[in-house]
Amino acid sequence: MTVLNNLWRCAVPVATVWTSPASARDIDVAGTGNPVNLVKWLEALQYKERLDLCEENRVQTQLLYGEEVIVDEIIKDWAKIVAIHQPSAKDQRGYPGWVPLTQLIESNGSESNKFAIITADKVQLWTEDEMPLLVLPFNTILPLRDESLKYYHVDTPNGKAYLSKNGVEITSSRATGNPTTMEQAVIKGTAFLDLPYFWGGMSSYGYDCSGFTYNMAKASGIIIPRDAGEQKEAGQAIDKGNPDEWRIGDLLFFANDFGRAPVRHVGFYFGGGKMIHSPQTGKTVEIIHLSGTKFEEELCGVSRYQAELG
Repeated sequence: MTVLNNLWRCAVPVATVWTSPASARDIDVAGTGNPVNLVKWLEALQYKERLDLCEENRVQTQLLYGEEVIVDEIIKDWAKIVAIHQPSAKDQRGYPGWVPLTQLIESNGSESNKFAIITADKVQLWTEDEMPLLVLPFNTILPLRDESLKYYHVDTPNGKAYLSKNGVEITSSRATGNPTTMEQAVIKGTAFLDLPYFWGGMSSYGYDCSGFTYNMAKASGIIIPRDAGEQKEAGQAIDKGNPDEWRIGDLLFFANDFGRAPVRHVGFYFGGGKMIHSPQTGKTVEIIHLSGTKFEEELCGVSRYQAELG
């Protein structure tokens, strides 16, 4: 069956976008169903299985609950999608890939000019009867319908539901948090220190390097490209040879062959000669001194982004 330009929404807390329907392995079953069991899935993935996601090019990116996608095609139990809020050179409409059909639901066309964005690591979503429904990760954005003393009333793929107000803010954008500064993006990033790296990761269950920078920027009011190489090109170029010109929140880019190869990594400048980043499989989000590391030799660019304030 072929579907053209249909708007759907992610129906699970985190949906992984796979390179093809054949990319998901038997060990990934807990991460491809609905309900999705992210903790069980991630706990089952040892270093070898996590590295395989990257080396075999199995995973492209991830979606958060309620995130909008265009469904181009449905083949059996899989949907070929484009994540419209994740800019990519792979498709001018957004980031492409494949998602299990059970993890998507057709959009109900809900209109709102205010949205609730999760600013804590994770927040409980409740039914209207105040029964626990789902646990939602950082940066999940849902249309706001109303509010009470205790809850924000939101429109979700499961219908009307309640979000605990603690750890949630209201934004006017369906794609980002309230505009602030990239320095604030760095501060937000410190909340995820020691979080294990996850290839293609776009949630507070695990980020890859560019997923980390993308999401902290998104939380701070600005959408940047999803992938590191495109993040470098889309920002304002800053002299990489003059660290005195760098600002906290600038993006630092790295490449093999002493910075001459294509971009392979990105992190935030933390100030004082330090970087905060999500390094690689087997490691966790960390703050490091650049001096004396391989990153000092591999620096290939510095880019700056600014949210539109006011």
